Amino acid sequence: MKYFHRQVQLWGEDTQTLLQTKKIAIIGSGGLGSSLAFALGSSGIGEIHMVDFDEVSLHNIHRQIAFKVGDEGKNKAVLNAQLIEQRCPFVKATAHECNFEEFGKKNIEVDLIIDATDNLPTRAQINAYAKKKNLPWIYGSVEAFHGQVCFIEESSFTDAFKIINKTPAGIAAPIVMHIASLQANLALRYLAGLSVKKDYLYYLFFNEDGELITQKFGLPKS
Repeated sequence: MKYFHRQVQLWGEDTQTLLQTKKIAIIGSGGLGSSLAFALGSSGIGEIHMVDFDEVSLHNIHRQIAFKVGDEGKNKAVLNAQLIEQRCPFVKATAHECNFEEFGKKNIEVDLIIDATDNLPTRAQINAYAKKKNLPWIYGSVEAFHGQVCFIEESSFTDAFKIINKTPAGIAAPIVMHIASLQANLALRYLAGLSVKKDYLYYLFFNEDGELITQKFGLPKS
């Protein structure tokens, strides 16, 4: 409890103990996944499964905060899992060096799935898996200076989004951390038993004057 002192001040020892029983899967261990590993990896969640088939490339490092120069060629999920356990010995972190389809076949029981991928087809797979398992999941995406977040429970991602293969535009590193932070806050509130607004898409962007705009849209229930 001394390690989690400031969190215990926030919600008490019983809630902190509850977090120790929770299990999550973070699908993708790059930009969003790295920031989620930092934000949630030291929160006291019992088990965190990091999933990614990809290896670190030099052009990843500026926005994928778990990595440093010299990590090129190493698996992203492995590095994130190692980082989590180095920072917090009270969390079990497991790396899965595979794509989401292969991870799903392992039938690992979790309480929540967090999307940290970068493509719509994989998110459609996560959505289908979550519906099959009756699991909630948190969608997040970033591009340029804007991003989206949604806690999906009764709605369906594939009802709200057209699933296409799209090459992402450029991206600024801070928006990646910002969106991951919002995802992490939703995850922690849910796992701690606090109120969460579900099935609402939050769209955040900077306008031409540099003003941060946030819009909210209700998604249809499936």
